Amino acid sequence: MKLFFDQAQLAHRPRQYMVHGRIVDPFENPDRATTLLDALDRLGLERATPRDAGRAPILAVHAAHYVTFLEEAYARFMELPGAGPEVLPNVSPYRGAGADFAERGPARPKGIIGRAGWYLSGMSCAMTADTWASAYASAQTGIAGAEAVLAGERAAFALCRPPGHHAYADRSAGFCYLNNAAIAAEVLRQAFRRVAIVDFDTHHGDGTQAIFYRRADVFYGSVHTDPSDYYPHHAGYADETGFGDGECANLNLPLAPGAGDDAFLDANTRLALAVQAHGAEALVISAGWDAHREDPLSRLGVTTDAYPRLGEIWGKLGLPTLIVQEGGYSLAAVAEAAPAFVAAFRAAAGA
Repeated sequence: MKLFFDQAQLAHRPRQYMVHGRIVDPFENPDRATTLLDALDRLGLERATPRDAGRAPILAVHAAHYVTFLEEAYARFMELPGAGPEVLPNVSPYRGAGADFAERGPARPKGIIGRAGWYLSGMSCAMTADTWASAYASAQTGIAGAEAVLAGERAAFALCRPPGHHAYADRSAGFCYLNNAAIAAEVLRQAFRRVAIVDFDTHHGDGTQAIFYRRADVFYGSVHTDPSDYYPHHAGYADETGFGDGECANLNLPLAPGAGDDAFLDANTRLALAVQAHGAEALVISAGWDAHREDPLSRLGVTTDAYPRLGEIWGKLGLPTLIVQEGGYSLAAVAEAAPAFVAAFRAAAGA
């Protein structure tokens, strides 16, 4: 199995993150990626640097005006008198309940403060001078992993950082700027009639769901913490099943706070059966390790013991698979859970 990563992904080093009303040091930092690299290298994965596939695969998912904003936001923000060290929003537009962001067009404000409020959701997406370069490299990592699967690899691991599953077609959210899993799924659609994205990060992948909510060719399913009092709060409920052509191509399996290994694994087994029923020919796994009970953001009771069993569940499907890195903020838990999952996945899948 190839492990794709680009050192440019380490350049994004945000300094500010708001949680429970406090500005704290960001949990999403370069140490996550280096910890994962060390842990996965011990499995003997073949390290590969992604090529630059250009913007076309990104623009197949994200609005061009949003990509332009990401590229120029920091420079524009630094032109403000007395600008802070990073781009952060201080206004929040009303877009209409349930609005499809990609259909709303570019931001009406021309000033950077208004545009930041339009394109950045909340205080978890601080932008530095290097954010665009790292997000672009992260997307290229996902693209390279998908291309490896298209070329015949049974499985690949795209160590994407910053992560992506909260990013909408034209809006950043939850540490995420470009939706790496969604971009990779579009690449896989070049050869596979139906693709499934499954997500066992402790947070629902609201951006991924929104991107494919009206489509039948890309199934999205997620096992996550009940969002009624947990991020992302506004999406991830069991009654969200898709719309129009996408009806029944979306499955959310929220878990009650405190749920442990058995509930977590049972929900993933149910999700695997749904993937098979949908007729998916290829699989993208949005792999977050933050359901682990030691994670600072977790409200679940999942232990390291669950992750080899989780790898077996998904490996047994035998589908061409790209594993895309999402969350996981305890370095100790990440160093245990990720290699345990990957080793068991490889054994079950023959990859």
